[in-house]
Amino acid sequence: MKLPPTKGYLLIAEPSIMGDVSFNRSVVLLADHNDQGTVGFIMNKPLEQKLHDFIPFLTRNDLPIFNGGPVEQDNIYFIHTVPDLIKGSTEIASGIFWGGDFDTVIQLIENNKVKPEDIQFFLGYSGWEAQQLNQELQEKSWVVVENNYEETILTKCYQKLWKEKIIELGGDYILWSNAPEHPHYN
Repeated sequence: MKLPPTKGYLLIAEPSIMGDVSFNRSVVLLADHNDQGTVGFIMNKPLEQKLHDFIPFLTRNDLPIFNGGPVEQDNIYFIHTVPDLIKGSTEIASGIFWGGDFDTVIQLIENNKVKPEDIQFFLGYSGWEAQQLNQELQEKSWVVVENNYEETILTKCYQKLWKEKIIELGGDYILWSNAPEHPHYN
């Protein structure tokens, strides 16, 4: 059964978009979906840099930052599970929140009041204009699935996330689960 794109759900990149630099083997958490468009964050594409590389005055240098998508790659975004600590957060789904007061986040990090498993940072985001995502779904670029991880998605092993979701889809997808990420390297 095909699910419609829904805030809090996941987009799983179809194997057919293997050549796409941004979205090859991506798992995108949908942060918002409405008549005007869709916003999401790629959950499984960490960058080589750490958050400290973008905010040099941070004393902690161990926080990863992920490629959230190809839009606004000069901005940092975050999702988290601690709305009681971060004012101005928007609920994505049960237990998962987007954004909030960034100065508060920096203070929480500096004071060790927020743990790495409570928050995930992104450079840029994934965005679709009105009906663009629906068209890509019709073209079979994506599969929409419920986020059965809920807030624990922040602690999932990002290296295995796409493969795990592809195996869950079953059928012909299982064949793709063991295909090399870059078949042209063979």
